[in-house]
Amino acid sequence: MTSLPTPIIGLIVAVFVLVWLVLRTRVHALIAMLAAACIAGLLGGMGIDKTLSVITSGFGTTLGSIGLVIGLGVMMGRLLEVSGAAERIAWSFIKWLGKRREEWALAITGYIVSIPIFVDSAFVILYPVAKALAKSGKRSLLTLGVALAGGLVVTHHTVPPTPGPLGVAGIFNVDIGAMLLTGMALAVPCVIGIVFYAQWLDKRYPDFVPRTLNADEVNAALEQYNKEKEQKDLPSLTLSLLPIVVPIVLIFLKAICSTLATVEGWSGLATHPVVQAINFVGSPVIALAISVLLAVYTLVPRMDKHTTAERLEEGLQSAGIILLVTGAGGALGAILRDSGAGQQLAEQVANHQPADLADPEVANLPISPILIPFIVATLVRLIQGSGTVAMITAASISAPILAQIPGINMLLAAQAATMGSLFFGYFNDSLFWVVNRMMGVSDVKQQMVVWSVPTTIAWAIGGTGVALINLLFGSGGSWLDPLLPIVVLAAIMLWVRWQAQGIKDKLVVKD
Repeated sequence: MTSLPTPIIGLIVAVFVLVWLVLRTRVHALIAMLAAACIAGLLGGMGIDKTLSVITSGFGTTLGSIGLVIGLGVMMGRLLEVSGAAERIAWSFIKWLGKRREEWALAITGYIVSIPIFVDSAFVILYPVAKALAKSGKRSLLTLGVALAGGLVVTHHTVPPTPGPLGVAGIFNVDIGAMLLTGMALAVPCVIGIVFYAQWLDKRYPDFVPRTLNADEVNAALEQYNKEKEQKDLPSLTLSLLPIVVPIVLIFLKAICSTLATVEGWSGLATHPVVQAINFVGSPVIALAISVLLAVYTLVPRMDKHTTAERLEEGLQSAGIILLVTGAGGALGAILRDSGAGQQLAEQVANHQPADLADPEVANLPISPILIPFIVATLVRLIQGSGTVAMITAASISAPILAQIPGINMLLAAQAATMGSLFFGYFNDSLFWVVNRMMGVSDVKQQMVVWSVPTTIAWAIGGTGVALINLLFGSGGSWLDPLLPIVVLAAIMLWVRWQAQGIKDKLVVKD
């Protein structure tokens, strides 16, 4: 029996300590990740000086690539919050899609709004819209609330410039533009799945509507909400969407130009002045800076200089801990890479591939190595609760391993980490409490049906999507890959159906 290499032993101990600190102590995830990095480096034989040096350089390199983008993104998001742009987008989609399609309008709104705005804040801002629709249109508040929260949570977990996906992109060293486009594409079926589940809840629990209000109270509530909405002086839909759409378009154009420049016969395209200009404004930092300027001068044109600066700084304050956790994740990843743990684990994985594999260079287990970040993010999410910490931790542990395996698509691996972080949001997830408390759901089983299941649906659809893309266009893998999340989801849905009859008569809304 061969003994494990020292760096792998260091990694195992570091991961154990990381999980123990997060699960059993009051230590913050930032300190836990730094402690894990120190343990992995010292036990891996790097020595004190080199361990500290690699932690510092890994922290700085990660934040150097995505720190400014995160800061600019949260500044722009804060202005969208205070300007009423999110509500304008919601009401516009509701008007376009018409009656009986309000859940789709709210889900689309959440899908768009959560790209720049933190998901908890976005739900608090938009929930009154869902409640007003439920009262005026006799729609289930359960359906509208779940659809809204579903649209918000998926893009928050998968699409830059949300801090989590940005950090993952930095650790996996993938292009932010490519991360943005693939995240938006993979998020669509996830949101659709949650909306279908929300509609099923409407049929299963049709009495989850405010039945205690008479007509006069309904009219009074709507008048009060409309009065508050008018006082906000909401910006137009065009101005509301401009700070969100412009950076996406610029980054997309840069990605197209970069792709065309690699095509044979187009090699001189990169030196063309127009293309160079597009590459400049399409870089994430410049694109987000333009977005912030657009938000300042179009969404809040009458806000004075002092108040505008305060709002922008409020956004930066909310990003502080996220930047630190992201940097700590980069430090842990750098330790695993420089200690040799990533290389040695990659060799261990490669030694367990089937003999009849068509491409012997690509490692394969019963599942593809590309699902390693998906599984790690799932476990950390279940243990710790924070989706951002889950995906950053998964990226930090798996990126050094996957980078040593030929044929692995790092973009898909990065998306696997983000999708894994959606798994079963429950008591240790802040959005779990925001959604359930605002919707008036207090029973534990009811809370899981209302929120834990929708996030797991998105997790399963997203994980299946990544596995299928990898199977068809990436490094290959096994047909077992897409079955893994489907089987887990099927088991959870059976539990829901089993629990449904017992809680059907208990779901009552709080007004």
